[in-house]
Amino acid sequence: MNKKIMKKSAIFIYGIVAYCVFLIAFLYAIGFVGNIIVPKSIDSGAETTLLSSILINVIVLSVFALQHSIMARPAFKKWFTTIISPAMERSTYILLSSLALLLIYWQWQSITTIVWEAENEIVILILRGIFFLGWLIVLLSTFMINHFELFGLAQIFDNLKNRQTPNPKFQTNFLYKIVRHPIMLGFIIAFWATPTMTVGHLLFSLVTTIYILIAVKFLEEKDLRKSIGEKYETYQKEVPMIIPFTKNTRKF
Repeated sequence: MNKKIMKKSAIFIYGIVAYCVFLIAFLYAIGFVGNIIVPKSIDSGAETTLLSSILINVIVLSVFALQHSIMARPAFKKWFTTIISPAMERSTYILLSSLALLLIYWQWQSITTIVWEAENEIVILILRGIFFLGWLIVLLSTFMINHFELFGLAQIFDNLKNRQTPNPKFQTNFLYKIVRHPIMLGFIIAFWATPTMTVGHLLFSLVTTIYILIAVKFLEEKDLRKSIGEKYETYQKEVPMIIPFTKNTRKF
């Protein structure tokens, strides 16, 4: 086996490992936010002082936000692919994002003071259903564009087969006809739909929602307008950003 084949095989294995780490982090996120099954969740673990807990939680959320935003920018990608193989770029982004999530799960400080709590069994079931609906929207939305390209699998497979991965096509399938960013809508739904809202959970939901709105509006949409052009500007005028069935505006 020559060095070229070995390198392509190593990149392929690296991409598969990165995707597996992502799956673990994604599935754990459901349990973490929903306080379901997992050993460490958003409302479990020893509590420290309020100020210390808030500070640590904001720091770990900021680590994820910075990594996620900086590495997603076209200028960073262009520079980064001068250091590593372009076939590894997306997998590396996914791997580091997943590790940043694992850091949140590990270091999160629970603040269990209750802000609100549903007591009616039907309301609890409805909120649980909405919670899982949010995660389902996230997952399905990835397949409505290109799940395998989004998570680096297409790139590593094409590299193994000596093919050039084409640039992602602009698609507005299914939920993308209702909102421009259904993945982010799904996350927001999942983060807020809970029968018991603690101070820690509220902090998590507030910070992540603010980050999503700022990152989408001022970073991602700017990059999309620049790369796609007039077609995306028309899409912005026709489809709301995150809130479904609202009059279109670039704001929401």
